[in-house]
Parts: sequence; C-alpha cells; structure tokens
Amino acid sequence: MAGRGPSPASTHTRKSNDHQVTRLVADGQLRGMALPRNFVLDPKTREPMAWHPATRRWWDHWRKSPQATRMLTQPDWDFLLDTALMHHWMWTRGNFELAGEVRLRVQQFGATPEARQRLRVDVTVDRPAPTDADVEEDGPTGNVSSIDERRQRLA
Repeated sequence: MAGRGPSPASTHTRKSNDHQVTRLVADGQLRGMALPRNFVLDPKTREPMAWHPATRRWWDHWRKSPQATRMLTQPDWDFLLDTALMHHWMWTRGNFELAGEVRLRVQQFGATPEARQRLRVDVTVDRPAPTDADVEEDGPTGNVSSIDERRQRLA
C-alpha cells in the first residue's frame, strides 16, 4: 500500500526532531473559492455538467476546515481542485481506482488524525467557555446531561 510509513512517535530523543506543533482552530469560516461552474465537461458530449453532490459536500468541508487556514496560495487551492475533479469522477463513474490518489492527496492537507500527527498539526474546536447557567452545582459539566434529565425527556 502506498504511503509514508508509520506516523512519528509522540516521544523522541533527538533535539533536531523537536518540532513545534501548529495549532489550528476550527472556526467554521468559509475560505477559498467555490467550485467553479462549467469546469467539468461530460467526456462524451463535451457539455458542462454539474459537480457530483458528494464532491460539492466534500469541497465545502475542506473550505470550512481548520486546514483551510494553512492553504494560503492559489496553487494550494488548484491542487485541491484537481483532487476534487478526481473525487467527482470517482463518484460519478464509480471509478474507485482514483480513491488511492485522492487519499494520498488529502493526506498532504491533513485529512486524518494520523496525517495531522505526521504534519505536527493539532486541530481544536473553538467553543465558548461554559457559563454558570450551563453548569449545575455538583452536577455534570459542559455538554453532559444527567441521567434523570435524559429519562424525563424520553418519558
């Protein structure tokens, strides 16, 4: 299987390997360009065709991802656009031979936890701090609800 070997160990002994981790915050902002219209041509008729719905969703996920904050140049987006075209044909034609190439390309942007570890990128979600109204005294914190509240809602 193609790839770059195992991900780096979380502990290492050489000072030359002591790299800083880049922290990216998921803020939900839309970055980059929308998928271009009339970009995909039907190979038989040479007429423009719509992007596959899975590809449109995939593209918007990338545009909203924290990794998009690192995609600063047009060639970054062009590379991802080429990948989107492969993704489109993979789903439109059922040509899953392209899946390996798509996987390798999105790994370069940190699509999986393993890829982010290799890239030394930590993704966090920007959530507001809990207020007193969110936390019950001696009760659960954050987004955890008590079992009694859950039972009442289900009843």
